[in-house]
Amino acid sequence: QVQLVESGGGLVQAGGSLRLSCAASGRTFGSYAMGWFRQAPGKEREFVAAIRWSGGSTYYADSVKGRFTVSRDNAKNTVYLQMNRLKPEDTAVYYCAARRSPDVLPARVLYDYWGQGTQVTVSS
Repeated sequence: QVQLVESGGGLVQAGGSLRLSCAASGRTFGSYAMGWFRQAPGKEREFVAAIRWSGGSTYYADSVKGRFTVSRDNAKNTVYLQMNRLKPEDTAVYYCAARRSPDVLPARVLYDYWGQGTQVTVSS
């Protein structure tokens, strides 16, 4: 059974940085894509970034391009989201997701497994 466990959220001032981690277990993820999504209060869950586990191709939402970087560590079975120059509008619960296909796509319905989420709060 696939398990995804996020960590690294917290409270940070605008302009600061955080690195989220997603520890994945239960499968060999070489043929998977991994995604990060976020959900702010009263809003729908939205795509943030995705990475192909094998090969490392990435895809970003326009709102985070140039500020966020998604990466993975094959040895640790962990995916990261480095978030720099954070803004108050980045405040949300951030979720890690896994897709049983290597294509990096933004639609949340394409992802098969989800973590429990980690809160990120950016103060102004």
